[in-house]
Amino acid sequence: MLPEACIANIISFTSPADIFSSSAVSLVFRLAGDSDFVWEKFLPSDYKSIISRSTDHQRSFSSKKEIYRCLCDSLLIDNARKLFKINKLSGKISYILSARDISIQSNDQASYWSWSKVSNSRFLESAELITTDRLEVNGRIQTGVLSPNTTYGAYLIVKVSKHAYGLDLVPAEICMKSSNGRTVKNKAYLCCLDEKKQQMKRLLYGNREERMAMTVGMVGGDHEKSREPKGRDDGWMEIELGEFETREGEDDEVNMSLTEVKGYQLKGGIVIDGIEVRPKSLN
Repeated sequence: MLPEACIANIISFTSPADIFSSSAVSLVFRLAGDSDFVWEKFLPSDYKSIISRSTDHQRSFSSKKEIYRCLCDSLLIDNARKLFKINKLSGKISYILSARDISIQSNDQASYWSWSKVSNSRFLESAELITTDRLEVNGRIQTGVLSPNTTYGAYLIVKVSKHAYGLDLVPAEICMKSSNGRTVKNKAYLCCLDEKKQQMKRLLYGNREERMAMTVGMVGGDHEKSREPKGRDDGWMEIELGEFETREGEDDEVNMSLTEVKGYQLKGGIVIDGIEVRPKSLN
């Protein structure tokens, strides 16, 4: 018996998931759940700027709900160097920084990196490592463009080509550093480990990883603790670089990096698509 405007006001305090499901209650709930008043609450405050920076900025929308659905499908922004997306059920913001939008050491030298369109990539170009003995990848993002009071994870999106080499002998160092001084470091392998292959390579390289561990004072068992790439639904793999928290009213700069400069062995065949920054899954 409540008027549509009252229902709209009530459900605007819930979540996008609740609104999608409440449309099945009755006609008045469905009409209220389609109103611009409701969906304005769940759109990012800078959604107009996001749309204006997209590659499809001249597209017109009939409602705020249509804009919300468009952002759920993701938008390429900033000359197609970033991908912006919101989660359909929570409204939380995610970004993918393309390989061109992050810093890759010697990425402008054709003898080290090859740039091309890769199948299943969201971007016009991805970077494939030809050969190097030093690998350094860095990205950064301002927490002010993300959803507040949220735990975020950063993930390097990669593929390993059939002719890859030198990626699984020594783990890379991964680091998350925020402008407030918080730094978290860990280790990760660039490809999934094959134990038999590992043993053969250690014989060839003279147990280099163990000698490095002794040099830097790593404790035993670090080999098992190092992260490995995990499969994604889009056909790529991802290496988790770390996590950080966003706070209401704060705008910190978070730096994300992966570095392998201590093994000194040549490596190649890893393809980098970018770095995804997305909310961590909630239990």
